[in-house]
Amino acid sequence: MLELPGLIDPHVHVREPGQTHKEDWDTVTQAALAGGVTTILAMPNTKPPIFDASTLDLALNAAKSKARCDYAQFLGAGPDNADTAAALAPQTAGLKMYLDSTFGELRLDDMTLWMPHFEKFPKDYPIVLHSESRTMAAGILFAAVYDRPIHIAHVSLKEEILLIKAAKERGIKVTCEVCPHHLFLTADSSSLTLGEGRRGEGRREVRPRLAGKEDVEALWQNLDVIDCFATDHAPHTLAEKDSDNPPPGFPGLETLLPLLLIAVDDGRLTIDDVIKRLHTNPRRIFNIPEQPETWIEVDETAEYEIKAADQFTRCGWTPFDGWKVKGKVRKVVLRGQVAFEDGKVLAEQGYGRNVRGLES
Repeated sequence: MLELPGLIDPHVHVREPGQTHKEDWDTVTQAALAGGVTTILAMPNTKPPIFDASTLDLALNAAKSKARCDYAQFLGAGPDNADTAAALAPQTAGLKMYLDSTFGELRLDDMTLWMPHFEKFPKDYPIVLHSESRTMAAGILFAAVYDRPIHIAHVSLKEEILLIKAAKERGIKVTCEVCPHHLFLTADSSSLTLGEGRRGEGRREVRPRLAGKEDVEALWQNLDVIDCFATDHAPHTLAEKDSDNPPPGFPGLETLLPLLLIAVDDGRLTIDDVIKRLHTNPRRIFNIPEQPETWIEVDETAEYEIKAADQFTRCGWTPFDGWKVKGKVRKVVLRGQVAFEDGKVLAEQGYGRNVRGLES
């Protein structure tokens, strides 16, 4: 039995408030524990989005009553909330800036709207950028100009990882994360058992999009540049994914560790690589306190098939359905209490704590 520290997923879409038919704080934290994740950082693009004191309270109150693992909530950067965001920073996981298209209060249409956030958001709290290709390059320039750390979400392309590598070599304060689906799937992946025609195409929809083999290979070749693994857990129902207008996103909390353990078994990763990118680095980058008496037990010899029907996420599907993997989470101990064991979530609703210390 392999013992690992509690894993940290810094990129999770909870869907509460507003879309709890997909997921809520209860089901998402059950899925987290089943995957060996003891801390999640929640994204702000909910309905309504989390961008001020009242919407932050809305999310945190739901989490306080429902969450079964520990958590923090990101605040979204909008065109006119830089002062508010800076004042709320100590209560948040950090600031999330959507530099590519998004909606409503979080839309940042031009770079002049980025400037107040870079100027005012406290440097000891992270700014996370949803940015791709050229907007990512612009975000790195902002990090250099304002001399403040940024974290790039879900890197997927060769050009992106090589630019981040060059920026790091020049001392620019940039860190990044990569999602398992961008490491294990490609745009032409024949291993996706997602159905044919429109249904199959809808189930492939994700942002950033699945990339080509050269891009995936570049990520593996530059593992030393990748600071964190993160799921970008983005649950949608099958009815939504199979519709005429399928929303982008994959669930990922429960498949995160077994997929990475495939790479360990293949010799592409070590267990230390996994610990560094799912515990040590996320703690440092996101200023997360150590969880006392917290660990997970993994049977690294257990071979099984991923089945959507066995998962705790409310969305009820996974792009990795049918994949044969090796390594199963058997037990999760969170702050001295057994939170998950042999397929059963034992932590009760409300056991999770806000890692920003608001409930202590």
